[in-house]
Amino acid sequence: MSDFDNSNNSMLSVYLFETTEMLNQLDDILLDAEKNGALSEENINEIFRIMHTVKGSSAMMEFNIIASVSHKLEDLFFVIRDNGLSQEHFEDLFDLVLRVSDFLKEEVEKIQTEQPLCEENDALVNEILDFLNLLKEDSGEAPAEKPAAAPAPAEEAPADGQVYYLYAQFDEGCQMENIRAFMLVNKLNAIGKVLQTSPASLDGNPDASAVIVEKGFYCKLTSDKPQDEILSVAKGSPCVANVSFTDTLGDEAVAAAQAAAKAAAKAGDAPKADAAKADDAPKAAAGGAAPAAQGGAAAPTGGGGVKQNLINVDLDKLVALNDLVGEIVISESMVSGSPDLEGLHLENFEKAASQLRKLTNELQDISMSLRMVPIAPTFQKMRRIVRDMGKKLDKDVELILMGETTEVDKTIIDAIADPLMHVVRNSMDHGIEDRAEREKTDKNKTAQIILSAQNLGGDIIIACSDDGRGLNPEKLLNKAKEKGILTKAESEYSEKEIFNLLMAPGFSTKEKVTEYSGRGVGMDVVKQNIEKVGGTITIESTLGAGMTVYFKIPLTLAIIDSMDIRIGQHIYTVPISNIRESFKPTADQPFTDPAGREMIMIRGACYPIIRVGNIFHIDGCIQNIEEGILMLVDTGDRLACLFVDELIGKHQVVVKPMPQFITQLIGRDIGISGCTIMGDGSISLILDVPNILANY
Repeated sequence: MSDFDNSNNSMLSVYLFETTEMLNQLDDILLDAEKNGALSEENINEIFRIMHTVKGSSAMMEFNIIASVSHKLEDLFFVIRDNGLSQEHFEDLFDLVLRVSDFLKEEVEKIQTEQPLCEENDALVNEILDFLNLLKEDSGEAPAEKPAAAPAPAEEAPADGQVYYLYAQFDEGCQMENIRAFMLVNKLNAIGKVLQTSPASLDGNPDASAVIVEKGFYCKLTSDKPQDEILSVAKGSPCVANVSFTDTLGDEAVAAAQAAAKAAAKAGDAPKADAAKADDAPKAAAGGAAPAAQGGAAAPTGGGGVKQNLINVDLDKLVALNDLVGEIVISESMVSGSPDLEGLHLENFEKAASQLRKLTNELQDISMSLRMVPIAPTFQKMRRIVRDMGKKLDKDVELILMGETTEVDKTIIDAIADPLMHVVRNSMDHGIEDRAEREKTDKNKTAQIILSAQNLGGDIIIACSDDGRGLNPEKLLNKAKEKGILTKAESEYSEKEIFNLLMAPGFSTKEKVTEYSGRGVGMDVVKQNIEKVGGTITIESTLGAGMTVYFKIPLTLAIIDSMDIRIGQHIYTVPISNIRESFKPTADQPFTDPAGREMIMIRGACYPIIRVGNIFHIDGCIQNIEEGILMLVDTGDRLACLFVDELIGKHQVVVKPMPQFITQLIGRDIGISGCTIMGDGSISLILDVPNILANY
């Protein structure tokens, strides 16, 4: 890592967030351009600006390898911007830039995990230089050993604009003047091209700050914008106190420029007011470039002058807020449901309690919505996987995304990213046929993978569908038999149960171990990860037509709809998402199967009966089947009936994790996923239905 003082977590966090966002944006631009078969001028300018910003902010943080590689790619796109790109180099450019993007992402991830960065990557840098020299040869230019990110200073004005010399002073005591100057250069590059600066070196050069404090900052730029617009953009950069035009870049302009600045200062607060009025103008003039200039690492969006009312907030702060709101909700329930109020008719108190309940519910909804983020970024990452695997496996595949605006809790988004990646990779490797096999069918030559998301009540349904070869139940059953995975006779397996064998540990239909599959890990990990967040997974398939994998996941883990049940003298909580129905059984309904398990027939289907009281060794619970209640519960691949004493009622509960010392003492696979505090202050344990059905 660098010598940068990591105690400044705020700046480092901004750098990591914005660099990651820009690298993801880079991938999106490339994948869209590749799909369209052309790299537009806007795409080239956008990539150039992204690399320029990543280079500058990385140099500022002294992450030298990221700054160096970004600088080389910036040089490459500077040449492409000026000379264009021939179609013969189109595909090679995309492969190269995506390799650079992967490398930069790996280095950023190392920063996050506090691992040492690479000192150099000569192979990748040489690839960029070779491609750069190839483009220069095509355009008739002499290859350069060390191409610069900006052209050498020229006295003649370029054809695309007029040359200006700009002098700027920053607010007294603003600190990091070199970074302020760098951010100003970013702003000016959005409306033109900065050719030269004084001081010359800004990236990672703290000595430049002293020079700027003493003499001010100069830059030479070319732009086709009028002087007023250039001034507005410059004044809109953070901490800029005064801006004026000069006749030259050299020291001879210092005296005149400083004198003009002093005269402006004597005029009172008028210049400041003018600068404040101009604050909105640079946003429009800059075309949306560098919208969040903190850290100098904001990616341009190319939009108009729309003000963005967004703010980045640390997730830990949102978690703390939600925990606090949860405590307020619990406290409100404890006050309203206090045993001391039993039998009392307090009209004023009841009105106040009703209003308090209404406000706490609204506060709860708002605090939960703060953690809700669109699923689009997670879906967009799959485009890269489909693109790369399609090239390596020689398959033509189109990825279609639906419901990208669906919002899910941030913690859920983080949990489903890997399972979703496994499912998409399986569709690419197992499901989609190769070119030769697909040509023999009447299907479209370009296969399709459809990722979709939609809200359904308190859950989100995510589906990954492909139009590939589908699943062969007979082949799956034979493979499972070979591996010793079957737990009953082959004839007893339904089609749904056969498909669920895919999620058994160690199961794989691949004969050869490849880069993508064949090791028997993947779908079992998917199932475990989905169940960890309270979700279920279902597989549907038609042989020859394709396969669909459904994830059913709660929108949030913090607050769930639940049913309170009583077993003996104890109260337990069951998530509503797992309950299909509840009913009172009769004495003649239950029966015992050959294995000695207690079963019940419901509408022609048999389900095992699980006595929850026996699992937790609860004394005094009901044993007579007629006196209790059966709850039919569903975990996606399993169904069973839980036998309980009584249903108490349905309401929302705030989920609390089990204390760590308890899970360490008795383990995690005990049939309990967490706990909640009831209105009377007592604790209710939340049943882990998937775990209970899997182990009992």
